[in-house]
Amino acid sequence: MSISTQLLKGIITKNNPSAPLSFTGVSTDTRTIQEGNLFVPLIGERFDGHDYVEQALSKGAQASLWATSVPVPESLKNEDRLLFVNDTLFALQAMAKAYLRQTEPTVVAVTGSNGKTTVKDLLYATLAPLGSIYKTQGNYNNHIGLPLTVLSMPANCQTLILEMGMSGLGEIELLSKLATPDIAVVTNIGESHLEQLGSRENIAKAKMEIALGLKPTGVLFLDGDEPLLSHYVKEGVQTVGFSSENKIVIHDLEAREDGYSFTIDEHSYDIKLIGEHNVKNAAYAVSVALHLGLSPEQVARSLERVAISKMRLEKIEGQKGALLLNDAYNASPTSMKAAIKTLKAYPNYEKKVAVLGDIYELGIDEEALHRSVADEITEPITTAVLVGEKGQWIADEMKRRGSNIPFVSFVEKEEATDYIEGLLDGKTVVLFKASRGLELESIVDKLKREEG
Repeated sequence: MSISTQLLKGIITKNNPSAPLSFTGVSTDTRTIQEGNLFVPLIGERFDGHDYVEQALSKGAQASLWATSVPVPESLKNEDRLLFVNDTLFALQAMAKAYLRQTEPTVVAVTGSNGKTTVKDLLYATLAPLGSIYKTQGNYNNHIGLPLTVLSMPANCQTLILEMGMSGLGEIELLSKLATPDIAVVTNIGESHLEQLGSRENIAKAKMEIALGLKPTGVLFLDGDEPLLSHYVKEGVQTVGFSSENKIVIHDLEAREDGYSFTIDEHSYDIKLIGEHNVKNAAYAVSVALHLGLSPEQVARSLERVAISKMRLEKIEGQKGALLLNDAYNASPTSMKAAIKTLKAYPNYEKKVAVLGDIYELGIDEEALHRSVADEITEPITTAVLVGEKGQWIADEMKRRGSNIPFVSFVEKEEATDYIEGLLDGKTVVLFKASRGLELESIVDKLKREEG
């Protein structure tokens, strides 16, 4: 099965080719379009992809969709490569849904406030023995990115792992009903998107929309240690966690220098990931893999080959022999506290520096939630460096409490960089954690060991 106009059956309203057209792929961006692609011009608040259709065709696009509501310019009046549809976004999503119906991979969907990408990467490793496998690339996890992920999947794919993100109610429901997953995983409920959703209860409700598109025979895996998810637990739902009340219980947790070992159902597993929260992330991957018929031995071997996406507690060699822990991809109060806990437990370093910055989209309680991070900044942390305007709230709270941990705050990253550089030596490990918008990784880039 290839990507063709057959996927648009009943959707093309004009210029439907008499014989199906096949495409090398689907693109919404002329900057990355490839020869033979189908171009899909999307309309946003500040752009209209129809303005770039001529450019897409000149770069080798086989054809382009065109919304019937958009006037066709004179330069394209005689262009027979325009395929007219009522709504280009709907057409993109319908193509993805049709492609899944025809290729029939096992679909594993993952959502949650934290850990989505890590669980996706862990699943990609543990499910590899099942055959051809594909996963969401980068952050293509929304109403546009997910269908593009599906349409970039090889036709022979047997297992498709889809990350599902959201910023409001109704968004994951759309994604789930598009993908109709065989398995769905909800990693946890944190504070991300509190600004839009108002409460953690609403965040849980939004994340649980993943179950609305689940196939009738599908299985749902939940964070069984999260009280907000308890009333979603019904017959057939698999709860995962440390509590003995869960259906899948994590036992015998043991920290090691480069990761952890743990036991599920009397079988031991090792992960080379730091952070106790990653043990539960691994447990989801183990549980799904076992459910799909892989043996504990196969799963244990696969976990040894895990490659995690960048900026998720990524270990980087710093200047003067220091170790940098780059966890700056994103942050919530929950994930920031977990990262600090990881830093405190990290072995073989005398000095432990926590570089913490702004957390966005927390809504009316953002100051209190930032201040709550101070709860975790205790010994053996040796220095806390607070960065950004919102990061100052953490510093203020440490000052208010009379914290015995030395701390310093900077609004500007450049000043923070100079200060942190002075702390580096071979006995120091430094954690970097903040929301994506602060781009704290720019400090990491300046402090990492120079090649050569």
